[in-house]
Parts: sequence; structure tokens; C-alpha cells
Amino acid sequence: MQAILALEDGRIFQGRGYGAKAECYGEVVFNTSLTGYQEIFTDPSYTGQIVVLTAPQIGNYGTNNADNEATRPYIEGLVTREFSPISSNWRSQQVADEYLERYNVPVISEIDTRALVRHLRTHGAMRGVLSSIETDPQKLIAKARAIPKMVGADLASVVTTKTRYEWDITDPQNSNEDPLAQGPQPPLPKPDLHVVAYDYGIKHNILRMLAREGCRVTVVPAQTSAEDVLALNPDGIFLSNGPGDPEPVVYAQKNIQRLMGKKPIFGICLGHQLIGLALGGKTYKLKFGHHGGNHPVQQTANGKVEITAHNHNFAVDPDSLKQSEVELTHIDLNDNTLEGLRHRSLPLFSVQYHPEASPGPHDSNYLFGDFRKMMEAWKK
Repeated sequence: MQAILALEDGRIFQGRGYGAKAECYGEVVFNTSLTGYQEIFTDPSYTGQIVVLTAPQIGNYGTNNADNEATRPYIEGLVTREFSPISSNWRSQQVADEYLERYNVPVISEIDTRALVRHLRTHGAMRGVLSSIETDPQKLIAKARAIPKMVGADLASVVTTKTRYEWDITDPQNSNEDPLAQGPQPPLPKPDLHVVAYDYGIKHNILRMLAREGCRVTVVPAQTSAEDVLALNPDGIFLSNGPGDPEPVVYAQKNIQRLMGKKPIFGICLGHQLIGLALGGKTYKLKFGHHGGNHPVQQTANGKVEITAHNHNFAVDPDSLKQSEVELTHIDLNDNTLEGLRHRSLPLFSVQYHPEASPGPHDSNYLFGDFRKMMEAWKK
């Protein structure tokens, strides 16, 4: 099966097709993670995006139910240097080729991904079409130019849960226990705190991390009103990651403004950007975004550096925030973008990166403990 990737600027890549025999559309971005391709497939923050993986071989260890970050893949399409049609791992339940075909995700492989990534770094992320159906490159280029841009797109309302639910970590599908761990696992702490989590595209491992901090978690749709959240009487409120532009998600910004000071709030990724906007700040689109598991972020208070996982296309402008009200807590060492903030008087903090990183790194897990301490202090 042959496949073509066409970019809006006319650049064409021809290769071999895997996964579904299909055609997909989206913004083409690259991810520099060396492992964890299934977690990338199933991250809802990739809605509307075709993902290029810089690791040279993808699919070699297959897929399994425990590694899903959502109930299905959210990437529109996949671009790789080499895609393995077989798997060799005792945890594998299905080869990646069949897994992506099942969910109608097309794959293009055997192309020069280094050339593609350099092109995106130079010219920025751009719209593209990946097809294993259409063979005319010019038609695909025209389709790429007709795709709606990411700026101005509220995708949180597209991927959010439709109904409220309780997260149950004791469900085998949700536990994701380490299959290589020796001996009995430490028992889960008693869930003595209640967290309401806004789902803008939430990842399963965020819910696991909250549960492992002794939190009972209620997940609510993105458009749930602040009043309805407060009626659940939570000890804290979590604002999740998610896809798209934070600016048009006005309903979330207004809800956050009504919740600030009422309960402790912790935000990640899109949740961080929405907090920035709710505080009167501004956001902007990055040239090619941050996507990968190897980004150095520095704590401004003590200079400590964390290696972190990223998946975002927008950032908060630090100059747009009132320094008298907001402390800038984390800075990206690659490009000096803002990676974390904390309110100086209200129980509210957020980070742009993913401290729950699954499969890793785990340098930033402490933030979930900080959230618990904030909730405990608020209750006193």
C-alpha cells in the first residue's frame, strides 16, 4: 500500500502505507519521544494533528490495553521512518498496524522523517493531508490548504466526556500497574479528599496520579458551570490538558474566574493556558510546538532542572501577567517560554508540561503531592 503526505506549502513525501487505507487531515507536528508511542496515539491533545515520530522504529513492541491514555487513538494520522508490521514483547496484545487500522488511522512510513522534521522546524507546523487513497499530489496539496487552521479552534468541547463520572482506579482497565514490579504492590491510600476534574481532553494517567495521592476523582464535562462544580463540594479542582486554541474556550475561562479563591485549583497544559487567560493574560501559538519526553524545565525558585514531557502548541505570554499577583515558577530552557505559574495569594497553580508523564519521565510527579498539600492546608 502506497501513501502520500502533502503539506500546505507544496512539500510532498511519498512512502509506504500501514494502518487504515484512508485519508486524514490536520496540523503536522513532530514528537521527539524515544518510547511511549501508544501513549502518544491515545493522547486527546493530539486531536486535529498528524504526528511525526522522530524515533526511527515504531510498532516494534506492539500495543496493549494498559498503556492507553484514552479509550481510543486521537491522532489523525502517523508518520514514521520505519513501521514494524510485527511485535516482539510479552506485554503485546495487538500489533500496532492492526490497532491503528481498527480505529481508521492511516500511517505513512519509509520516508525521510529527519528531512520532514527539519522542514517543520524551519517553516513551522503546517496543515497537511496523509492519504493512502488519493495518488495525485496536487489534489492533496489543495486539500491541505483548505483545512481549517488550529488558531481559533475550540477542540476541548469536541473531545470532552459527555457525562459526569467517577474514576475508579481499582478497575483493572484503569490501574495500569507496573507489570515488571516484583512482589506485592503498595496499597492505595484511603481516598480522603475529593477532586473534581474538568475534562478538556484528560489523560488516564492524570486520574491515576490523583487517585494515588488519596483523591476520589469526579470527572465533569468541559462546559460544566462553576456553580455545579461547587455543588459537588470538592476539596480541590483540577483543570486538564486538551487540544486546540485556549482563547476561544471562553466558557472555561469564565468558570475558572468564578472558582478562583473558592477552592484550590491545579491546572496542566490547556488547563494552565486557561488559567493564564482567566488571570487577564494572553496566549500565543508556538512556531512548531513542544512535543516530546525530553524537555528541560527550570524551577525559578531554586534553579533545579526537571526533564519533562510536553505536548502543546500554545503558550502563555509571561509579560501579559501581573507580576504583583502571579509568580512565574517554571521556565523552558530550550526557548525560555513560561512553563509554570502560581498565584501569590490564592490557592492556584499550574504547569504547561505533563507531570503525570506516561511512560515518563517522572521528575515532576511531586506536583500532585503539592496539590494534595494545598488542599489539606485549605481545609484547616
